[in-house]
Amino acid sequence: MKYVGVDIGGTNLKAGLTDENGRLLAVKSMKIREVSDPDVLADTLVTLTEELAAQGGIAVQDIASVGAGIPGVVDIRTGSIVYTCNLPLRNIPLRKLFKRRLGLHLYVENDANCAALAEYYAGAGQGSKRFVTITLGTGIGAGIIHNGKIFHGGNGMAGEVGHTCIDYQGLPCPCGRRGCWEQYASTTALVRGAHAIDPNLKDGRAIFAAAEAGNPLVLDLIDRWTDEIAQGLAGMGHIFNPQLILIGGGVSAQEKFLIEPVAAKVRRSIMPAFAEGLEIRAAQLHNDAGMVGAVYYFRQTMENT
Repeated sequence: MKYVGVDIGGTNLKAGLTDENGRLLAVKSMKIREVSDPDVLADTLVTLTEELAAQGGIAVQDIASVGAGIPGVVDIRTGSIVYTCNLPLRNIPLRKLFKRRLGLHLYVENDANCAALAEYYAGAGQGSKRFVTITLGTGIGAGIIHNGKIFHGGNGMAGEVGHTCIDYQGLPCPCGRRGCWEQYASTTALVRGAHAIDPNLKDGRAIFAAAEAGNPLVLDLIDRWTDEIAQGLAGMGHIFNPQLILIGGGVSAQEKFLIEPVAAKVRRSIMPAFAEGLEIRAAQLHNDAGMVGAVYYFRQTMENT
């Protein structure tokens, strides 16, 4: 069986063809800014599915399912995008639009939930029944695994931790509030701070290269950034009491400048009883987690029906 997983991020859209073990066989990507409205989004997903099928040497009808991870609030029952903070996507019946065009069923889930499922089945979360995956990127999301399943909350919207307010008079957020955690601890926040130091520091790669070179201003910025991440994760530890916290997103490969200092700072910040047995590690699947997890969401849904 072959599957297609789509990760609609705040910056990039990636789609991958996988086998039944979640192994990526082919990948397509593009900038999300090229997607301008609901019809273009649906058409784009159809085109990517068709291109991946061709690249994998199979017919579109041989794809068992297509899953899409969305950076925001979704209605998993109807397959609709309800709201995204960092993209202009509101009340889009994506499953209906997709099926009308291609005839395949589309499963829609939050992107952080997809990342957590990917880590549970094929990554750093294997063997752990209760953990939280935090995704650092344009914003911050959380996928919460409880007893081996995604915790969706009352209306299927749990995990929007990036919009936890840490300063009610703080920085404005696109969600309409002020002082949201992601305005201080996301990769976007790091890049914004670095650009104020040096306009050439336009992305994570340049920022961490400057840190490796010993730039004191960048090192100080990263230290303050990891403080913000750690304080939020300590809160997640107190709320969910997980066995494991995984840090995902493209920056999660930064063991020296991100994972190690954040883990140490969380242990200093969290109450001792909550720190006992808590592990904080990098997610293993990095930028592939959303695509792989969208496939596993379909498989877990089928197992429960």
